[in-house]
Amino acid sequence: MDIGVARTFLEVVKTGSFVGAAETLHISQTAVSARIRVLEEHLGRAVFVRNKAGARLTPAGERFLRFAAGLVQTWETARSTVALPPGRAAAISLGAELSLWNPILSQWLVWMRRECPDIALRTRIETGERLLELVREGAVDAAVLYGAPRRPGLVAELLFEERLVLVRTASSQEEVEMVGIDWGEEFATNVRAAFPELANPAVTIDYGPLALDYILAVGGAGYFREGFVRPQLADGRLEIVANSPVFSYPAYLISSERTDPAMLPLLREGLRVAAAARV
Repeated sequence: MDIGVARTFLEVVKTGSFVGAAETLHISQTAVSARIRVLEEHLGRAVFVRNKAGARLTPAGERFLRFAAGLVQTWETARSTVALPPGRAAAISLGAELSLWNPILSQWLVWMRRECPDIALRTRIETGERLLELVREGAVDAAVLYGAPRRPGLVAELLFEERLVLVRTASSQEEVEMVGIDWGEEFATNVRAAFPELANPAVTIDYGPLALDYILAVGGAGYFREGFVRPQLADGRLEIVANSPVFSYPAYLISSERTDPAMLPLLREGLRVAAAARV
């Protein structure tokens, strides 16, 4: 079976419609329909029920779902293994959220180059949700992300825990505006409980470095990873708000049950060395 058929099936499942799958895959809706028809001919069963609301899986489609993910993952593993660069014995592909690349993942790359020079490295920067999909599909061997939502077929291992601390610009002696920063649902729930009067901040930013630039430019307060703002705390531009609650922000290594078990120890060791060396 064409692996594109399995990919198309998974995209219809993810988007909930043939139209959504066509837009994501950059093909026509007719092409999506044709691929699903080929799949159903191979299986001898309908895999989707189409209606005005989109497309939902039939019982046969539900049973095929886990096999589709396995097919894509097997193909990606085979493709990367066959296409190894000269002089490399194996390959590891790792994804991470943008905020984890500096310094954790950049230091991991250096560690891998030093300790495992015969392994080819492939990296991806994506959102947490997309990384979970890539691991499940086999497009990457593993991913590092904050938070560990449970997904069938995925394994989450705690790598390290960061502290989210409330900081404010140190130059102003007046009350400063609280800036909302998106650190996930659990954090949002904790902040609402601790600061009910700040449930709806005037400025909300979903990327920590951008929020830091904004606060340093105009003044304000917000929650940041302690290691990330340590330079600004050291030079006096920021200060930790006294008696403010501190929240845990754990980072996880996410792998699939089908990830090559020989590669996981290298991923764990290198990432933990990089995490221990972070500022």
